[in-house]
Amino acid sequence: MVKILISSGGTGGHVIPAQVLYDYLVDKNDIIITSDNRGLNYLDKKIYNTKKIDVPKISNKILGFIPFVFFFTLSIVKSYFFLRQKKIKILISTGGYMSIPICIAARILKLKILLFEPNLVLGRSNLFLLNYSDKIFTYSKNIRNFPKKMIYKNFVIKPLIRKNIFFSKTKLKKKKSKFSILIIGGSQGAKKFDDLFKKDFIRLSENFKIEIYHQTSNENLKNLKNFYLKNNINFQVFSYTKNLYKIIKKCDFVITRSGASTINELVFLEKPFLAIPFPFAKDDHQYYNAKYYVEKNLGWLIRENKIQQNFLYKFIKNLIKNKKLLSQKKKNMQKFHEGYDWYENSNKLKSLI
Repeated sequence: MVKILISSGGTGGHVIPAQVLYDYLVDKNDIIITSDNRGLNYLDKKIYNTKKIDVPKISNKILGFIPFVFFFTLSIVKSYFFLRQKKIKILISTGGYMSIPICIAARILKLKILLFEPNLVLGRSNLFLLNYSDKIFTYSKNIRNFPKKMIYKNFVIKPLIRKNIFFSKTKLKKKKSKFSILIIGGSQGAKKFDDLFKKDFIRLSENFKIEIYHQTSNENLKNLKNFYLKNNINFQVFSYTKNLYKIIKKCDFVITRSGASTINELVFLEKPFLAIPFPFAKDDHQYYNAKYYVEKNLGWLIRENKIQQNFLYKFIKNLIKNKKLLSQKKKNMQKFHEGYDWYENSNKLKSLI
């Protein structure tokens, strides 16, 4: 068995791919996932072999820069000895600045380094580490900001779908009388989403039978619950859940940010979506994630600053009255993932390992 370490950042966008890679490779390899406390909260410690490695946050302040350099260097040293102690042979990084120290340590030890880029824009950490890596897993031959001279390192795979989601798709769906809408704020919640469509939801509930599933931050759970109760709207408000896919399957339509894992899972589960990219994402990668699928007629896309009052009311009203709009998107999604084989993707990754 090959000893592999998967290095992950602290958000769902980094941890979920690490989890899927673990599931793909664990049957023939000895694997450890590293992250900070935030990232490890996404993982079930009974299933996944994990190790906490903290990396200091980058500081823009002069007084904070010297401590940052010290602790960053310390992270490299700790990573070096950890890799040696565990006799790691291959390092897979799912991106994020947190992966840089352990990748540098792996480089010093001359280990095989593989990168993973789920977005349609090459992340800055991956761009920096590309020179030192053997290959990088992506979902497309056309990744923005990818150096042409390094294109030979691009190893294209099918989108990574969590095993429990992949094998849950065949289950039967129950018919519902209400039009159900899911709002996904992202792994850390999107406060803007909590307020953006309140008036539209009130108006929709007055004219149609709807129910809302709303994912938000822990801090805003109470406020949102009070809003839906006050306006007599059928709802379920929740924060992060490992079983989000079960809620996705219940819904007719999804409003979401456009992290790569979320969009891929929505397409796989054939759930039409409206993507509203996080406007401050680095290199605008969420916009390009969504644009890739929308151009294939798998969903809709709008910039946050383009949303006006009554936009959502009119949009969803049109979906409810014209059911073919949703059914066509579902057909396109089904065609997009036609022939997708979880084991084929797994074997492709194992061949590179």
